Amino acid sequence: QLQLVESGGGLVQAGGSLRLSCAASGGIFSNYAMGWFRQAPGKEREFVAVISRSGDMPYTPHSMKDRFAISRDNAKNTMYLQMNSLKPEDTAVYYCAAQRIGVHHLSTSRNDFDSWGQGTQVTVSS
Repeated sequence: QLQLVESGGGLVQAGGSLRLSCAASGGIFSNYAMGWFRQAPGKEREFVAVISRSGDMPYTPHSMKDRFAISRDNAKNTMYLQMNSLKPEDTAVYYCAAQRIGVHHLSTSRNDFDSWGQGTQVTVSS
């Protein structure tokens, strides 16, 4: 399993931007589809974005597509989440995760991801 470390979170005003990074180690990064999830206090962990192993197939839900973009650099063993036009409701802990090898489609279910980072806090003030 990969070891994953997120960075780039912080406090930002509404309308601002952040870029989260997820550094991977302990395996062949390009073998894994990767995803971002988030969890706000008192809420379920929510899917944010997923990207294919090569990076040529990113997917973000329609509700976030205009503001969030997922990407990866396999040469650097790193995945990114660019977040623009942030809103207070985006406040959450953001987690990166590696999709289980046996899952052959790009999944939006947290149950299909078996390596998780510790999370990075994103707080958006109004």
